[in-house]
Amino acid sequence: MNRETLNPFLPVLIVDDEPRAIESCEFILCAGGIENILVCEDSRKVPEILAEREIGIILLDLSMPGLPGEELLKIITEDHPYIPVIIITGRNEVKTAVDCMKLGAFDYMVKPVEKSRMISGVKRAIEMRELRHEYNLLSRELLSNRLEYPEAFKEIVSNHPRMRSIFQYTEAAAKTSKPVLITGETGVGKELVARAIHEISGRKGEFVCVNVAGVDDGVFSDTLFGHVKGAFTDAGQIRSGLVEKASGGTLFLDEIGDLSMASQVKLLRLLQEREYFPIGSDVSKTSDARIITSTNQDLKHLENARRFRNDLYFRLKTHHIHIPPLRERLSDLALMVNHFLEKASGILNKKKPTPPRELITLLSTYHFPGNVRELESMIYDAVSNHRSGQLSMKIFKAHIHKEQPMGAKNHKILMEKAEEFFVGREILPTVKEVNELLITEALRRAKGNQSIAAQLLGMTQSALNKRLKRSPGKFT
Repeated sequence: MNRETLNPFLPVLIVDDEPRAIESCEFILCAGGIENILVCEDSRKVPEILAEREIGIILLDLSMPGLPGEELLKIITEDHPYIPVIIITGRNEVKTAVDCMKLGAFDYMVKPVEKSRMISGVKRAIEMRELRHEYNLLSRELLSNRLEYPEAFKEIVSNHPRMRSIFQYTEAAAKTSKPVLITGETGVGKELVARAIHEISGRKGEFVCVNVAGVDDGVFSDTLFGHVKGAFTDAGQIRSGLVEKASGGTLFLDEIGDLSMASQVKLLRLLQEREYFPIGSDVSKTSDARIITSTNQDLKHLENARRFRNDLYFRLKTHHIHIPPLRERLSDLALMVNHFLEKASGILNKKKPTPPRELITLLSTYHFPGNVRELESMIYDAVSNHRSGQLSMKIFKAHIHKEQPMGAKNHKILMEKAEEFFVGREILPTVKEVNELLITEALRRAKGNQSIAAQLLGMTQSALNKRLKRSPGKFT
C-alpha cells in the first residue's frame, strides 16, 4: 500500500522504549484501520523528528530513560501545540494524569489499554488534528489568490472570478483526505472537478467513477463491495468491488441523492470506519479510497423529507463545492465557444470554422438548462453540419427556439410571476407601453440585433422591423 494514501493522512508517532509495547500498540491501531504509523524508541530523538516532518498525533509513554515523558510532553505542547498527545503509561496515578492534562495532553490511558478505548481515543485525536490541518490549508490557499495546479483545471474553461474561487478551494480540499460533496445542476462539470481533485491529491491509485442513480441496494453492494464465492446464485467466484479497485485512489459516486436508505447505511459505515463487508462475508475489509460524491439535487431538502440520512449528509459535505450554472457566468461564453470549436474540429478532423460575431450575443440570451454540456453539444452539432465559410447560426437558433419556454409553458411561467411583476404599481401600463418595453428590452439583450430580438419576442424579423418603423427613434 502506498504510504501517501495510508490512514490517517498525517502519521501517528508512537514513542516508547519498550519494543513489545510498541508492537502491541501498532497491532491494535492497524486492526482499527490506522496504518500510517511511525515508531521511536529513543525519546531524545522526538524533537528532531518533529522538526523534519509533519506528525498527526503522538502516543507517548512516561517512564523512559534519557528524556522522561513529562519533560517531552512539555516540549511538544510548547513547540507544537497543535499536535494532540495521548499518554499511554503503566502509571495509574491520579496526580500524574492531572499534571499531564494540565500540560496539554489530549488524553491519558493506563496500560494495558482496552482495544476499543485506544482506537476510539486515537480516532478522536486524528479527527481533531485533521480538521485543524485542513483549516490551515484552506486559509493558506484562499488567502494566496493564486492557483498552484492550473493544469488540473484545463478542461474547465473559465475566467470568471467565482470559478477561480472554486478552483482555489478545490486545490485546498484536494490535499486533504476528507470526503468532498460536489453540487450543481446537470451539465455544469461536476465530474471534471472530481477528476481535478484526484489529480491534485497526488494519489497513486485509480479514479473510479460510478453512477448510483436508480441502483437498488443489492446491485450497489455488489458493485462497490464485491462478493465471495457462493454468496448467492451464480456467484461462482470471488468478485472484487469498486472500493477495492479504488484502493490508494479516489471513488467518485455520482448522483448520490438517488441512493436508497439501505445503501446509505453501508456508505456511512465506509466513511466512518473505513470498513466494508463483501456480500456473503463476515470478515470486514478496510479501504483507503478517497470518497467524492456529487448530485444535482438539494440534499438538505431530501434530508428534511426523510429521504436522506442526516449523519451521512454531514459526513459527505466535510468539503462542499457548488458549481454555478452557465447562465450565472455568461462572461465565459466566448472562451467556451472557442474551446469547444477547437475540440469538435479536432474530433471531426475538420478545419476550425469562424463563428459569426452575433453568435455570443445569441447565446447570451439563452438560459442553458443543460449548462456547459448543452453548449458543447450545440457546437459539436454545428461543426458536424458545417461545410465551408463562416459557421451557420441556423442550428443554434433552431435549438434555442425548441428549448426556450414558449406558448403554454411560457404563459404558465408568466402567470406565476404576474403578481410579483405588478406589486407596487398603482397604475397599470397600457398595452402599447408594454409592447414598447418588451421591444426595448429584447433589443437591449440582443445588443441591437433585430434577428435575435425577434426570436426572443416570438415574432418574425419583418414584423419587428415594421413596428420599429412605425415608431422611429423610440427604440434607439
